[in-house]
Amino acid sequence: MHIIESGNVAAATGVKLSRAQVIAAYPITPQTPLTEKLSEFVESGKLEAQYIPVESEHSAMAVCIAAQTAGARAFTATSANGLLYMNEQLHWAVGARLPIVMCVANRGIGAPWTVWNDQQDTIAQRDVGWIQIYCNDHQQIIDSVIKAFKLAQTVSIPVMVCYDGYLLSHTYMPFDQPEQGKVDAFLPPFTPKHFLDPQDPGNFNTVTLPDVRPGVDGNIQPGYIEIRHNLQEDLRASLQAYETIDKEFAKKFGRGGTPFVEEYRCDDADFVAVAIGSLSYQLRDVIDIMRNDKVKIGVMGVQMYRPFPDQAIVKALAGKKCAIVFEKALSYGNQGALYADIKAALYCSDKKPHIHNYILGLGGREIRTQHLLDALAVSCASPAKFGDSPRWIGLKLQE
Repeated sequence: MHIIESGNVAAATGVKLSRAQVIAAYPITPQTPLTEKLSEFVESGKLEAQYIPVESEHSAMAVCIAAQTAGARAFTATSANGLLYMNEQLHWAVGARLPIVMCVANRGIGAPWTVWNDQQDTIAQRDVGWIQIYCNDHQQIIDSVIKAFKLAQTVSIPVMVCYDGYLLSHTYMPFDQPEQGKVDAFLPPFTPKHFLDPQDPGNFNTVTLPDVRPGVDGNIQPGYIEIRHNLQEDLRASLQAYETIDKEFAKKFGRGGTPFVEEYRCDDADFVAVAIGSLSYQLRDVIDIMRNDKVKIGVMGVQMYRPFPDQAIVKALAGKKCAIVFEKALSYGNQGALYADIKAALYCSDKKPHIHNYILGLGGREIRTQHLLDALAVSCASPAKFGDSPRWIGLKLQE
């Protein structure tokens, strides 16, 4: 069934269809309408779940950790400084290998206070060990939430589903709402291998020592460094797991097929603009204009950022003249984080393109079509003369 609704409602509908059993949330702009919609679903009986309002984002994640440890399918959502307030618990959730799903409506971070969109909040959390999936429109939001629950349960790693605040969270677009029966077949009830059960008591997340040691059964158990090694290996393996899940979703629902990167007019392109989130769709209009002027250019949206899909990136960009990376976030003191990751992925390629980096849109600064056209014109005219430092678009510095 096709409906027209906001991105936040698309996310909430995905959570309802996934039959989340425990929802804990603290409101923060622009995520608030998502959790309000979920509370309506629970109150009306459309979603059989426990909705637990809490006094902070730290507590929201703590509730999800407790619920998921007891075997319940848990969900929360947040934005910006709320996500930062969760940071300690984000590490705990992934270290405990709990398949929690969380939506993040991307927003700039204070100080200074801003409620407008950029992607610094989730990019700053890229190294905590959570899987990060980014959406370009409302259909991808609802579909990604459903796939995220399946991925989290398959690899026992929590997943963030990220989408641009306001640009997607508050705008209205048509999207298909999958049938409940088909979602149930895709995402059946889940019982984790290990969970808190009064009938079968056990210890969870006990203190580790620097070295391995025997468990209560006499078998050698991993120490801290082995546990971290296993997380890294399982994160890398989750790329294959997500590709398999995406294929299954596409077969059942007729959508998907681009789990890692989404390319537009890239087949014959000499130049490829690269972005995360809704900006990659905005760039499509710019690429169409440049194509009319006979510039062979395309655009690639990066849909999974952690684990980093390096092989898909190399396959898409190797042999091109130039990759032009636009980012609404920054690894302060260095470069754009996505730019640095792409550069590292292409380092060993025999056919690596020149790579350019632009920073734009921070704190909701308007991104105009002419700005993008001007930047792409510069990059396409002199791909070898750019340098390794990012250039900023839309700055209004005072002399």
